Amino acid sequence: MKSEHLPLLNSVSAPAVHPDGARAVVSVIRPDFDADAYVGQLWTVPLDPGAPPRRLTRGFRDTAPDFSPDGQILGFLRAAAGGKPQLHIVEAGGGEPQPVTDAPLGVSAFAWSPDSRRILYSARTPEEGRYGSTDGVSAGSEDARLITDYQYRMNGVGYTADKPVQLFLIELPELGAEPTVPPKGRALKARTAAGGSTDTGLLPAARQLTAAATDHTGASFSTDGRAIYFVAALHEGSDADLASGIYRLTVGDDAGGGQPEPVAPANTGRQTVHAVRESRDGQWLFFLAQDLGRSGQDFVARNTALYAMPAGGGDATRLSDVETMDLGCNGRIELAGPDSALLLNNARGTVELIEFQASGNHHVLLQGGRVVTGAAAGGESPVVSFADAATAGDVAVLEAGKLRVLTDFSAPLRSEAGIIDPLELTVPSTDGYPVHGWLVKPPGQGPHPVLLNIHGGPFAQFTGALFDEAQVYAAAGYAVLMCNPRGSAGYGQDHGRAIKEKMGTLDMQDVLAFLDGALNKFEELDAGALGIMGGSYGGYLTAWTISHDHRFEAAIVERGFLDPVSFTGSSDIGWFFGGEYTGRSAEQMAAQSPMARVDQVRTPSLVIHSEEDLRCPVEQGQRYFTALKQLGVEAAFLVFPGEHHELSRSGTPHHRKQRFDRILQWWARYLPTAANPAPAAQL
Repeated sequence: MKSEHLPLLNSVSAPAVHPDGARAVVSVIRPDFDADAYVGQLWTVPLDPGAPPRRLTRGFRDTAPDFSPDGQILGFLRAAAGGKPQLHIVEAGGGEPQPVTDAPLGVSAFAWSPDSRRILYSARTPEEGRYGSTDGVSAGSEDARLITDYQYRMNGVGYTADKPVQLFLIELPELGAEPTVPPKGRALKARTAAGGSTDTGLLPAARQLTAAATDHTGASFSTDGRAIYFVAALHEGSDADLASGIYRLTVGDDAGGGQPEPVAPANTGRQTVHAVRESRDGQWLFFLAQDLGRSGQDFVARNTALYAMPAGGGDATRLSDVETMDLGCNGRIELAGPDSALLLNNARGTVELIEFQASGNHHVLLQGGRVVTGAAAGGESPVVSFADAATAGDVAVLEAGKLRVLTDFSAPLRSEAGIIDPLELTVPSTDGYPVHGWLVKPPGQGPHPVLLNIHGGPFAQFTGALFDEAQVYAAAGYAVLMCNPRGSAGYGQDHGRAIKEKMGTLDMQDVLAFLDGALNKFEELDAGALGIMGGSYGGYLTAWTISHDHRFEAAIVERGFLDPVSFTGSSDIGWFFGGEYTGRSAEQMAAQSPMARVDQVRTPSLVIHSEEDLRCPVEQGQRYFTALKQLGVEAAFLVFPGEHHELSRSGTPHHRKQRFDRILQWWARYLPTAANPAPAAQL
């Protein structure tokens, strides 16, 4: 795979299955160089064998499909080029989609009422005079912001308190009705003269249900449709902790909304709640949550667990093993049977599908060398979207524990770009601890230069699924090593929490042991031609490692957590993240800080950062690059305008391609290959 093949990466949404169980609809999105944006449409996927999928819509970017419970309507989000996503509906049998919202900053999610007559949606709602809500008031002309809280910004969003996510309710218009025609000419003049409204009512009126200056997320209807459940941090002192809770709001036909009522289990401590759904039989509330310890901030490597509590209130029962299961993959609870739900579980470099019952039983439906990205109950068998070593995203039906694949959206990628299968490895660390990971090896006999790639997080995981980074580097002649050292997700809480207040210890030991183990096992890997790279936490561990180990020819430190001291005041999560991972004393922070050891670095380093990164702010990269230059270490600083922390995953296609090209140029300089030769000036 080369950087120009990025538009062949089709990502596939979670499936929406029609109530009759005959078909599913997914969104298929890809990077587009011409638009310099992500484009795609909805596809309908028949579940019968042999029936091919087909494109269903023709929008610029159509996402998040969901059928109404009666199966008559398909709802989805549509964004025009340069526009915000708005909720649209279309008859399930086909027709012209109809917009039903005009939210200034776009719609982020929606949910159907059980009677299919109403839709609940969430949208960021700007203060008057901000974000274009008042004509003639540009961003630079807005009033000053007075900040008094820790939590006031978010990477990829910017300021949050002046545009919280609020919940709205709309009554659906009749799809078969004749569209309203806007008055013009004499008709408009006559209506205006008579004092009549010139509002044509092209969109249904939206009733705002929430108003607190905080985000209201994960909203869904109760089974009887008379209430909604959502997640928010409405408790006193919420600015100083990471806790959030479940709330219920009455939304019956005659109800005005009222005040949210907390739904607090009697037997749980402070938690971050990620999602809540009432079971189909209306007897239970399922919710996903992480414990936060007594401080309300101890988030480090806390696995997300599934709980169930009676819908009428009472104690909650934890349904998953919090030590070994991590159900926080996508923050969704998909209802299955009357009292069961489908969840995704991070498991040793894969993502499994598990069905849980409120009674406490659970059954692993799908496991093995793949990453399940979404699931829905439909007909007799669940429908899943997934990725594996050969596909960036496809749709399948799960039958008798096996997948019957229905689509092949990655066929062009395989035929045009070529995909290299990863080789799974487990290597003992220096203390005997098993370190699990993969080698993506380029074609040919070698010797191959080796890139040790370190993931972000740190509570995240590499998987064996198709990974564009590894494919691009391997196609350029590099053997790519990726592992999940202690600190990673997917191997239990003890594995993840092993580096709490000990960053740069066992994790560095593990990645270097994985490198050494692979070099010893594979003669075609060149132990004298090594590079190291990583982003976010991976940037941290790269910078930390090159201050201890000088065998690498070059390094790439991307969007790194590089100085715990300045991170505290500049990052959106700085007020708690560094303290929980490194400890809060000056001595602890210095003992785990790459900036405190920068004088030990000898390795030429490319520092990559994005100007709008609020997670690991650009000052982290600026100061690290400057320190390297002052010390005489060969260094370069690659800065991307208009991008934030997610550049490598969701940045503009132009910048993603340019990033790959610049990275390969750096490696060509220090680790040239036949496929990625040194610049002519060096020859």
